Amino acid sequence: MSETLLRVRYLELTGPPAPVRGRVGTERVTAENLGLDDYLELYQRVGAPLRWDQRLQMPREELRTLLQSGRIATYVLREDSGRALGFCEFDRTGLPEIELKNFGLIPEAQGRRLGPWLLAVALHHEWKTNPRRIWLHTDTWDHPSAIPVYERAGFRTYLTRDEPSAGL
Repeated sequence: MSETLLRVRYLELTGPPAPVRGRVGTERVTAENLGLDDYLELYQRVGAPLRWDQRLQMPREELRTLLQSGRIATYVLREDSGRALGFCEFDRTGLPEIELKNFGLIPEAQGRRLGPWLLAVALHHEWKTNPRRIWLHTDTWDHPSAIPVYERAGFRTYLTRDEPSAGL
């Protein structure tokens, strides 16, 4: 059985992100240190339709240690009731380079322009750490709006290649 190849695009932000547009609504974005169970529940709600499984394959204690390490910065989008609608996660392990590791909304929150707003707010907070760049990779399994959202935020493609789906 042959392995599936995905078209993977690598994008980077090397200057300040695009301005945050005003948001009319009761949603809010906050930097949070989620506990393991809360993190995994949100990760699954956002990522299941996109085939996310990297964090699910990590041993629980390894993921717990990573979440508590201070290397991960997580921004959570919540409605006024407190329900999480999405998140934006950055890995600061390679400072002064930061990887945008996970970003997305739960399906019922999509289509309301919340994703671009969440991304913009999170990027502005991360940019205050003075990174050389913020980078990410996305692939053909990602949401169809992902690349346009990243580009409007200021990201530019620096590499495109086909890669095996295992490990993405």
